[in-house]
Amino acid sequence: ATMTQLETAMAILMKTFDTYAAVDGKKDSLSKSETKTLLEKELPSLLKGAKNPQEVDKFLKSLDFNGDSEVDFSEFVVLVAALTCACHDRGIKQ
Repeated sequence: ATMTQLETAMAILMKTFDTYAAVDGKKDSLSKSETKTLLEKELPSLLKGAKNPQEVDKFLKSLDFNGDSEVDFSEFVVLVAALTCACHDRGIKQ
């Protein structure tokens, strides 16, 4: 069966997270460096919008809701959802 667009989007989210999470350390969470690499490669326009590295660091810290210095899948999905809402609100349509 062919996946719907939304099912495909969900599968891509899971695959993207798993790909970066597998680089070092725990496979079910992103370390700070894995998160940074993911943002640089997958969301380059977001990082271009940040004025300085401190802003990016602050952003990375804000993703880590439970304060364990890792970004788990739930935290990653909240980030993607928040960015999607921000883009949608700005009227950016693909």
